[in-house]
Amino acid sequence: MRVRVAATVLGITAALLAVPACSTSTTGAEPRTPTPTPSRTPADALPNAAPLSSAALEKRLLDRQDLGSGYLRKPEQPAEHEDVTVIGCPALSKLGGNAATGGQLTFPRNAKTTFAYGSGSDSEVSEALYSDSPNKLSDVIGRVSDAMTRCSAYQVVAGGTSIDVTSRKLPAPVRLGDEQWSQLLTFSAAGRSTVVQQTAIRDGSVLLIVSGSPALVDRHLDKALTKATAAA
Repeated sequence: MRVRVAATVLGITAALLAVPACSTSTTGAEPRTPTPTPSRTPADALPNAAPLSSAALEKRLLDRQDLGSGYLRKPEQPAEHEDVTVIGCPALSKLGGNAATGGQLTFPRNAKTTFAYGSGSDSEVSEALYSDSPNKLSDVIGRVSDAMTRCSAYQVVAGGTSIDVTSRKLPAPVRLGDEQWSQLLTFSAAGRSTVVQQTAIRDGSVLLIVSGSPALVDRHLDKALTKATAAA
């Protein structure tokens, strides 16, 4: 049995992900000691860059050849539109309950994919690409990151299911891209827990979000960014 909560990693959501409520997953790296987030460039100081189309972004997603053996692409899940309530974190509540069920950011230019690793395993890695002006992408990262860092524990109620969430800020990979943000989330429901790492990198007019089992996120982040930002 799996309890799925439609989610996005960044951008006017409550940072809800698909939660395997009846499985226990501790795959991946141990939580690391948080470090200060690098200061962001003021939005009005960012250089202009032409956004990419959704078709162009689709070609830049990781595929099975990039990931290696043992990965199976999962079919895209239809969007769910359940009422979502965030309890214990006013900053996240202000982002909007309806937006928390959107499943993706509001940017019209986007592409996404999800892979499962290993037969019968709950280990997954998801990639989402968005493209818009650097100013808009930077604003999204800033607002959501600010909200999430204010709450280390809160509760989400979606479709009658109550999920306890704890978050831990992770050191962002400062060597990559123009702006970075990362955190470790633990979702607990029905006595079971799932750990999910979420890492976002903005490089010019492209926003990359990789989420899933911490070990898989760390393993594929560099290659995902390299492919996402490759010259056409």
